[in-house]
Amino acid sequence: MTHPFLDLPPLSAARFASIEDRVARLMSTEQDVVIMQGEALLPLEGAIRGCAGPGTTALNVITGPYGQTFGNWLRDCGATVHDLAVPFHTAVTAEQVREALAAHPETDFVSLVHAEAATGNTNPVTEIGAVVREHGALFYLDAVASIGAEPVLPDAWGVDLCVIGAQKAMGGPAGVSAVSVSERAWARMAANPGAPRRSYLSLLDWKERWIDGGRTTLLHAPAQLEMLALEACVERIEAAGLDTVMARHRSAAAATRAGAPALGGGLEPFVTESTAAAPVATTLRTPSGVIASELVARALAAEPALPLAAGGGALAKEMIRVNHYGPDASRESVAACLAALAAALRASGVTTDPEAAHRAATEAWPEN
Repeated sequence: MTHPFLDLPPLSAARFASIEDRVARLMSTEQDVVIMQGEALLPLEGAIRGCAGPGTTALNVITGPYGQTFGNWLRDCGATVHDLAVPFHTAVTAEQVREALAAHPETDFVSLVHAEAATGNTNPVTEIGAVVREHGALFYLDAVASIGAEPVLPDAWGVDLCVIGAQKAMGGPAGVSAVSVSERAWARMAANPGAPRRSYLSLLDWKERWIDGGRTTLLHAPAQLEMLALEACVERIEAAGLDTVMARHRSAAAATRAGAPALGGGLEPFVTESTAAAPVATTLRTPSGVIASELVARALAAEPALPLAAGGGALAKEMIRVNHYGPDASRESVAACLAALAAALRASGVTTDPEAAHRAATEAWPEN
């Protein structure tokens, strides 16, 4: 008996390359794009280990937990790391990056997260990219959460290593990811004696054995189901139009930011300025005396499938995340999350006005 998922013909090198090309078009890049056979942490770590070593001086921007992780990897590679940390309820500015680079002129590597889904902020990469380009450092960007929710333009921004994943705003699989690599980044890796080789982390393996060979022979058997799912999700974005998909995410964020305070129970946007709020997810600060993780648990007990989560670590006490990305960037999903939070707050003894929240969310969602 045949099975549609198990009895598939092998994925050809030509099909694999065609999916890479479609991802490159989604990113509006002429750089090499490598699809990695694992979750986005694979190219995120591989790119750092490929480019950083004992001679590297890095400026690592921290606006959430992933920035902290990148600093750990850079130090593990032997790099000298200068952290630029800002409060998680805001975004870093280009001027802050400029000042940090002026304080450490030897910096030759800058790492930044575009949008932090975990904290709900997004950083102004257009302006930051111009500053990094002027300084001459290699620019590494985590765009895993932002791709599909807001513009990701590595060529226009001067990004040398741009990592994306399909599992958030793209509405695709978690098991594959991609990275665009500039010629400068390839040269840095080739000159780095510590860059991984013959390793699952190695981008150079893909360069030398896949790209330089004309993309005719794959390094190993691809994750076929995930690759086909990635192809399908890119097709879906192409059919809808990337601008339409991004507009849907912006609308979901605007509706959530408007609806939550209108509940009247003390919920407020965690990211204070709307210009610093990521369209992929909205974070909310709970009212005094209400534990975020307990509130989320109460909401999910009634509606387990809702895209709600408490903040990680210490933020579990005060922050709720509404993950309105991919299929959940919809009016229905936002309305259901607000209704569930209203019910959970009422069960905690907090007075709410769900009708007012619904009206505010509806008014904040553009008709188009």
